[in-house]
Amino acid sequence: MRKPETKSFKKMGDIDPSYIQSTEHRPNLSTFVQVDEIPIIDLSQSNQLNLISEIGKACEEWGFFQVINHGVPSDVSKKVEIESKKFFELSMEEKKKVKRDAVNAMGYHDAEHTKNIRDWKEVFDYLVEDATLVPSSHEPNDLELRTLYNQWPLYPTHFRETMEEYARELEKLSYKLLELVSLSLGLPGDKFHDCFKNQLSTVKLNYYPPCPFPNLALGVGPHKDSSALTVLAQDEIGGLQVKRKSLGDWVPVKPIPTAFVINLGLEQ
Repeated sequence: MRKPETKSFKKMGDIDPSYIQSTEHRPNLSTFVQVDEIPIIDLSQSNQLNLISEIGKACEEWGFFQVINHGVPSDVSKKVEIESKKFFELSMEEKKKVKRDAVNAMGYHDAEHTKNIRDWKEVFDYLVEDATLVPSSHEPNDLELRTLYNQWPLYPTHFRETMEEYARELEKLSYKLLELVSLSLGLPGDKFHDCFKNQLSTVKLNYYPPCPFPNLALGVGPHKDSSALTVLAQDEIGGLQVKRKSLGDWVPVKPIPTAFVINLGLEQ
């Protein structure tokens, strides 16, 4: 997956070299392969067997699909857009009051890197389950645990309650999708539930400022998600691209109002 910055080009000036993508990864809309869209699946359809079949086929052939009529209330998603916009419009001084650091990876960040190249974006990360235990280090023999906490800004006033409500809705959708994937494999619907006890689930809010160097930088560089399941909301501006191994090129994902893009983390 990657997210190009395709805003209108401005007069070239100096750019921090940490943002510049290698030539092979720089966005070039003229090279996009025109193929069928990734599957669009209606989760409200009454034919359960057909739904399970569609999920299985999308997982097998793509590893990506979009879901509509998914059950996440549109008013909740709209509130998230509004509150996120308010937060990212705050002064840098205010946003950095909840800046993440080496000890706590939750909160605001404006220097995220994908494969050592800096992304053209600002982010805010938070845990679905606040106060989550994680390993103290990456050392295999280190059994000590530490606790991660969410950092919530004082402003916007309704930011925290909105994001917590959104996280609960996304978690419900994620379990529903896991059940459908399990059924598509001929397994019981709850087969994977025990795998996600005490799991580390997070929500990431991405803000992409207008970029004066859209031919050099990416909002998010090419990457593979490390999670078992990613639920992604794309706004009407679009820009998300996915790559299927059998095609060899980046495929743009057309924005669909209120839809979520699902990434199974499968290499195709």
